[in-house]
Amino acid sequence: MSQYVSRLGERLTGGAPPRLRFPGGHRRPRRVAMLSVHTSPLHQPGTGDAGGMNVYIVELAKRLAGINVEVEIFTRATTGGLPPVVELAPGVLVRHVDAGPYEGLAKEELPAQLCAFTHGVMQAWAGHRPGYYDLVHSHYWLSGHVGWLAAERWGVPLVHAMHTMAKVKNAALAEGDTPEPAARVIGETQIVRAADRLIANTDEEAGELVHHYAAEPSKVAVVHPGVNLDRFRPGDGRAAARQRLGLPQDALIPLFAGRIQPLKAPDILLRAVAVLLERRPELRARLVVPVVGGPSGSGLAKPEGLQKLAARLGIADVVRFRPPVGQDQLADWFRAASTLVMPSYSESFGLVAIEAQAAGTPVIAAAVGGLPVAVRDEVSGFLVQGHDPAAYARVLERFADDELLTDRMGEAAARHAQAFGWDTAASATADVYTAAMHERRGRVRSHHG
Repeated sequence: MSQYVSRLGERLTGGAPPRLRFPGGHRRPRRVAMLSVHTSPLHQPGTGDAGGMNVYIVELAKRLAGINVEVEIFTRATTGGLPPVVELAPGVLVRHVDAGPYEGLAKEELPAQLCAFTHGVMQAWAGHRPGYYDLVHSHYWLSGHVGWLAAERWGVPLVHAMHTMAKVKNAALAEGDTPEPAARVIGETQIVRAADRLIANTDEEAGELVHHYAAEPSKVAVVHPGVNLDRFRPGDGRAAARQRLGLPQDALIPLFAGRIQPLKAPDILLRAVAVLLERRPELRARLVVPVVGGPSGSGLAKPEGLQKLAARLGIADVVRFRPPVGQDQLADWFRAASTLVMPSYSESFGLVAIEAQAAGTPVIAAAVGGLPVAVRDEVSGFLVQGHDPAAYARVLERFADDELLTDRMGEAAARHAQAFGWDTAASATADVYTAAMHERRGRVRSHHG
């Protein structure tokens, strides 16, 4: 447990980390209101704004329910006629809130709908007895603003997870990508001040909260996201997965899986493949490069941009574009690949990297954000400094030249991923909740005393 919950206090203040296990009497919350304004846990990851955060919220909520913490997830209704409440799993409800038009509202336009969303959350709460929710857990800055108001109104703690931060993204923008607006920076700064606890994915993210947003180190807890180890596992192996997906058995298959936007840098993989083929034309006959995912964010402006790039680079014959797939089929793509390539410019954790490793596939990743925690360099994959396609081509060449490298590293990758189970993450998160509730009760008592 201790390895998951913040050693940050110790590192940044020189003091002991905050104790999160309390002698008897400090209970976990019975029911948590979880807020996910802009992305529904019921949406397909890899489409629009749905990605790792969706998976995170679904898995965390299910595992919290498994340890008797009920979760109600509030999210914006994006199509008409949705039932107001859907049971996602025993102990987990999804509540659809009407806020703004259903279709065609970009994430950037959502701040204008936060008032309507907050109204919907308050309406749901008004139908319950006082003290129905013990705590609010908001995800991403848009939800943080609603959470801030809800927690104040209900007299309960606010726990917030950033997932990504404007200042961090703006410091590592891909060429031609749009910077995050000042309104978001201001919004995030306010939430950091208002929250009782902040959950960071990694020590590095915790440090960024303190450095960029002046978060109090004692309020920051580090909880690594988990991976569904039942779904993402080596299964019946690479050969069987390749057969199911119609991929050649002897191919070198570097896979990109994720949203197609400049931040995720799928173009770097294509450029690396072009460099590799220029150096080693004989590899063309056994190279297949699947790109699995849909355009998102600033990638929506030029959805066909990646296909055009493949054609310009002269590699359209080896690249296979595939739409986003469900989690079970995604696990098969991971198993089938020789390596997953993640050249992202910014990544708070990189859940996809852990999922691929759990399925027994090594990862080539940019050494940014949480990826150095997700990938053990030279053991479960390779970390690449910077975004030079030639550097990625050199690593791909190692997989081309050593046919056993994928299997060797894949076994180490599957072992490495075992440390990232969701049960551990849920238990650590529940401890953060308990600490926030305990502290708030103490403040209320001293205020009244």
